[in-house]
Amino acid sequence: MTTTPIRVITVEREYGSRGGEFAHDLAKRLGWRLLDSELPCAAAKAAGVPQELAAKYDERLDPWYYRYGKVFWHDSGYSMAGLSEDQIFDSDRMLALIQKEILNAAKQGNCVLVGRGAACALAGQPGCFHVFVYATATAKREWFMQAFPKQAQQADQLLAAFDKRRAAVIRKAYQQEWCCRGLYHMLLNSAMGTDAMIEAVQGAGGLFECPQAMEQGV
Repeated sequence: MTTTPIRVITVEREYGSRGGEFAHDLAKRLGWRLLDSELPCAAAKAAGVPQELAAKYDERLDPWYYRYGKVFWHDSGYSMAGLSEDQIFDSDRMLALIQKEILNAAKQGNCVLVGRGAACALAGQPGCFHVFVYATATAKREWFMQAFPKQAQQADQLLAAFDKRRAAVIRKAYQQEWCCRGLYHMLLNSAMGTDAMIEAVQGAGGLFECPQAMEQGV
């Protein structure tokens, strides 16, 4: 029985778990492309809007009143200020463009995709390995207090709010629960350290299509 080599790794992460840092280190170790902030930047380029604007929609939904109004505009038959769908840039357009970037990146392979629903977009596709990084509340709180000392008193509230926003985006875009274990091949507690996390992924993923892996016989 032959197995499909792993060519794509998605990394979803709790805010404050340092999962993004792990993804960066993993991509570097494998010699693969990293697509993290590159995803919203690519969406901005495709839509012809400033990257700063795209960043405001990254892993966020539009306000409820905008979503309500958009439904009304569609149902009433009126266009939004006479604009076509491809001329409107909002969270729905952002999600669609990022999903397209994720699918294109997966076709090329040898990449690590960070967040943005990549695990859902590529669910069931051969050659894809999905990882979820989490951390204890204490570890996330300590990270937040070091990163944002002026907001230290609100650490728990802001940490929870960030993950809630991510979960809402995934629920709307894919009708999936963001932290559902069934979406992922591996759950990693970042307390084990980056090196151990990378070794765990390499050990579970089998043979990776990258020069370093081939040379080392991973």
